[in-house]
Amino acid sequence: MSIGETLAEERQRAGLSVTQVSLQTRIRETVIRGMEADDFSLCGGNFYARGHIRSISRVIGIDPEPLVAEFDAAHGGAPQPVSAVSAFEPEQPVAFRERKAPNWSAAMALALALVVIYGVVQVVGHDGGREQRTAQQVAGTPAPPSPKPSASQSGAPVAEAPRTKVEVRVEAKRTTWLNVMGDQGRTLFIGTLHKGEEKDFSAKKKVKLVIGVGGSVNLTVNGKDIGSPGKGKGVQRLSFDRQDPEHA
Repeated sequence: MSIGETLAEERQRAGLSVTQVSLQTRIRETVIRGMEADDFSLCGGNFYARGHIRSISRVIGIDPEPLVAEFDAAHGGAPQPVSAVSAFEPEQPVAFRERKAPNWSAAMALALALVVIYGVVQVVGHDGGREQRTAQQVAGTPAPPSPKPSASQSGAPVAEAPRTKVEVRVEAKRTTWLNVMGDQGRTLFIGTLHKGEEKDFSAKKKVKLVIGVGGSVNLTVNGKDIGSPGKGKGVQRLSFDRQDPEHA
């Protein structure tokens, strides 16, 4: 039997429905049905497909390793381990420039020149203001009134520009499954978000989220911290637009 046929048969033998397996593994029902039909395209890549096979196998009570090995054989083999030396070795040698000592003489000369220029400006400005006040006193004309502060200087509120897109930041409080969709159902992310990991998503009109475990993430929507939705509950389905957050 194929991988999908094995998963389907063992699930039925364990007396579990697709919904029950989905609730225990936090894997969407559409993904499980696709896997049972040997369609792994909804898993989000070979890495996540292996993880889904292991999760479902543990729930239905079978050994996942033979199925994972069969999956690797059909999809190019298991990923080869990478040594620490090759992982951190640059492809091209990096040239380091020798750090030169600072030129203190040039810096002192520049500072002295700035001080002289500042002094000249202060003297000229002071003399010009005194001559203007003297001319006004001789003519007997009152000094012109000082200009009124503009709306921006007086602290008046400025209308906030309308938002052109939806911005959502997801911070994982603990490891959970996450699916993020943008406009017209376009997939922005699907997979596992690990504890402490942060991801930013944006769309022109609407961002939809499916969170595997309620209360497992902190959300910031359009710059506003809305906390951890669905604390103590199961799967959370949320939707946000460019205005105030709207929970679907």
